[in-house]
Amino acid sequence: MPTDKQFERLEQRRKTLQKEFDQLRARQNEASREIARLKKEGKSADKLLGEMQKVAERIKTLKAEQQEVEAELNTSQLFRPNTPHASVPKGKSSEDNRVERVWGEKPKFVFQAKDHVALGEALGILNFERAAKIAGARFAVLTGAGASLERALINFMLDLHTKEHGYTEVLPPFMVNADALTGTGQLPKFEGDLFKTTDGRYLVPTAEVPLTNLYRREILKEEDLPISLTAYTPCFRSEAGSYGKDVRGL
Repeated sequence: MPTDKQFERLEQRRKTLQKEFDQLRARQNEASREIARLKKEGKSADKLLGEMQKVAERIKTLKAEQQEVEAELNTSQLFRPNTPHASVPKGKSSEDNRVERVWGEKPKFVFQAKDHVALGEALGILNFERAAKIAGARFAVLTGAGASLERALINFMLDLHTKEHGYTEVLPPFMVNADALTGTGQLPKFEGDLFKTTDGRYLVPTAEVPLTNLYRREILKEEDLPISLTAYTPCFRSEAGSYGKDVRGL
């Protein structure tokens, strides 16, 4: 990803190319009128025609340079993260994060607490070995009460948002095109975490992608805002980093 200085140089180059392009276009228009006048008067326009041939060649070169610079600028912008709020502390790792607020009270146990993996296996509702047989490592099969609990949590989430907070439930496609993922910032930076189909589409990494793209490139009326949508979808991510493994996610 280009640095800020490189980005500024690219932007300055783009402006310089655009300025020359506009000047040459203006010269073309001016020369066209002059050529028409000379021909009408029965005079030779060979000199101007020769000049315009060179101008046309230069414009062709400028267009190619413009496309190259604009492509670099576009890639640079797509890789740039969102600008953090001024209150966000600077740091090198998660150890530098700051707790803003705490909600509720952390329970205290008189016994050694178990994580969801240990509890699920002990209750017989979570099985990693059988999942590995059909899908490989880091997958799980929920059975019985485990599967019912998953379904209940999905319904609880959707009911909470639709019945208590005024959201509209949506059941979107589980595949999207590249434009959708570019619009939400996953592409091109996080392409390695996505699952791509043979026809160039992608499995959704989160429901936010199809939901936020429903109104992409539309101008909405202020009186129609806010538009509150909620959805449940599978989240297809390869978890190429270590995050999923570290927290023993399912």
